[in-house]
Amino acid sequence: MKKQLAMKTVAMALMAAAMPWGAVAAPQVFDFKDPKGVNHASFKLDGLLETISGNANGVSGTLTIDVAKPEATAGTILIEAKSLNVENSAMREHMLGKDWLDVASHPAISFTVAGLEGFKMEGDTATAQVKGKFRLKGVEKDIRVPAKVTLLRDKLGARSGGKLQGDLVVLRTEFTIKRSDFGVNPKAPTDKVSDEVLISLAIAGASPK
Repeated sequence: MKKQLAMKTVAMALMAAAMPWGAVAAPQVFDFKDPKGVNHASFKLDGLLETISGNANGVSGTLTIDVAKPEATAGTILIEAKSLNVENSAMREHMLGKDWLDVASHPAISFTVAGLEGFKMEGDTATAQVKGKFRLKGVEKDIRVPAKVTLLRDKLGARSGGKLQGDLVVLRTEFTIKRSDFGVNPKAPTDKVSDEVLISLAIAGASPK
């Protein structure tokens, strides 16, 4: 009986080691600065009369993930405010200006991660509520957003064309903020420019070996 129990324990340990989230004991730092420029955020304001959508490719920042204690995940994701873009050039000029984002005075949009709540595993992907502070136009607010985090062991080579070896983490999230909460032209008519802004992220961070 003891022998069977010992063999079962060893087998479970080997299975855990083979799983992406069970392969490393030490915390890992994942860097979201992507030389290829693939990482980006998208946003959408769905007003009654107009829908405005765009993206931003100036993504950087790091996350530290400890697979033994994933709830302690911490770090900061940054978006370069002047990298926000919409198709209409005049609209983009207004968006980056003082009344709206005022990128000259507030060059970065940030989400500082303070931890995960409700952590659950689904294969190699974890789902959780990410808690932290969202900062826009100099205003910072506590938020909680749903996220999926996929840990991909030894996949950095495939992404970098073999130039680097290591692990990847892919972070996916979608959440809504109110621009008026952050002083982004709160007097603008909401039928044309929705107060609610839908933000989506699907970004990969690298941890080279």
